[in-house]
Amino acid sequence: MSTTALTHDRTEIPAEIDSASSKLVYLYLHTAGEATVEELQSSLGMKQLALFPVLDTLSGEGLVDREGERYTVAA
Repeated sequence: MSTTALTHDRTEIPAEIDSASSKLVYLYLHTAGEATVEELQSSLGMKQLALFPVLDTLSGEGLVDREGERYTVAA
């Protein structure tokens, strides 16, 4: 009889991310791979006015990259 070990892929949230909104956006982008502001708004139920400062902060800290309209977690 064989046993199978369960493994969990745990996403480490960078220590410099303080706010709950920033953590939520970062985790979403990590899971989804990429998203536009409209996709983030729809999926997370956040207003665009709240998303832009979060994305600006994450980008400024080098945690999120932007290409055109799409955001991704920085490599």
